[in-house]
Amino acid sequence: MRVRIKLAYALCRYLLVGPALVLWAQPWIVGRDHLPASGPVILAANHLSVLDSFYLALAARRPVTFLAKSDYFERRGPVGRLQRWFFLTLGQIPVDRRGGPGASSALRQAVNILDEGGIWGIHPEGTRSPDGRMYRGRTGAVRVALRTGAPLVPVAISGTGRFAAPSGRRRRVTIEFLPALDLRCGDDAAEAFIRQATDELMATICQRSGQIYIDEYARRWTRDERSPDAA
Repeated sequence: MRVRIKLAYALCRYLLVGPALVLWAQPWIVGRDHLPASGPVILAANHLSVLDSFYLALAARRPVTFLAKSDYFERRGPVGRLQRWFFLTLGQIPVDRRGGPGASSALRQAVNILDEGGIWGIHPEGTRSPDGRMYRGRTGAVRVALRTGAPLVPVAISGTGRFAAPSGRRRRVTIEFLPALDLRCGDDAAEAFIRQATDELMATICQRSGQIYIDEYARRWTRDERSPDAA
């Protein structure tokens, strides 16, 4: 299974997806020395566009497994089958955004990925920003980091939003890996500490991404509500 995922990742990185991403935005990658060359690690990034996960995987130079929303695996017809094959081949994990047992199962799978020495990528906001601002993070990344001992590396992504580049200018995407969060504490199961560490994670990313922070959870807006700056 791992061999298949690595082969699929290499195919996408060097032939199918990677060259198009580089051509589209010439990504600038900063702080890659904060990402371990091997062993388990959690990459937690802000979320402005559907392309964020692709650029994060491109910058990491190692296969990255994400929790992909279950909708991507449930679409019908030829396009749906192709989409499902693509995500499963790359080892992505379907997650039920409604929470409950489905979400818990996905987090258990994330723990398995880390136990096997892999990289788990997550956007703690839970969905793309509807207006380019950063929203309150959900606590899953910190919980899994405490459970597994895997380093939790914040990642600030900029330039992927819909209007990130002024008209007529070439887009430039930046992916900045930041120092791993320090999660040492007396009681790593304390809910207050988990919430505090998650808030610190989001503040660290926000400082580098240059976004405005909103202390509430993001929601999926309707088309009429959506800001013109939405990704």
